[in-house]
Amino acid sequence: MRLQTPLGRVRGLGSAKEGTGHFIAQRVSALALIPLLLWFVASIISLAGKDYVAVSTWVKTPFVTVTLILLILATVYHAVLGLQIVIEDYFHIDFSKFVMLIFIKLLAVVIAVAGIVAVLRIALGG
Repeated sequence: MRLQTPLGRVRGLGSAKEGTGHFIAQRVSALALIPLLLWFVASIISLAGKDYVAVSTWVKTPFVTVTLILLILATVYHAVLGLQIVIEDYFHIDFSKFVMLIFIKLLAVVIAVAGIVAVLRIALGG
């Protein structure tokens, strides 16, 4: 027989008070991706069949350059949030969980920097 109440038994065993923030961040990044992806898909369809010069001229437009960078950042951020949940849920050894989370975040930084550098090289004529 236990003398503790159900609330007393679960105190300290619940969330680390980060779940709601993570949930909201993932939903906000998903909402940001909707117009960005619609714009990107429509733009790519309109550029179908164009040559490199036409596409690079399009990328050199300041609005397009900034929007492509925002698309890259939002996509990578959203992917990291999703992969973090998968790793936290399915990796049960703390060390491997830690290593995978660090690996995912470092890989995300590399992907984001590579994408931004590529867009800036085209936009700045490099």
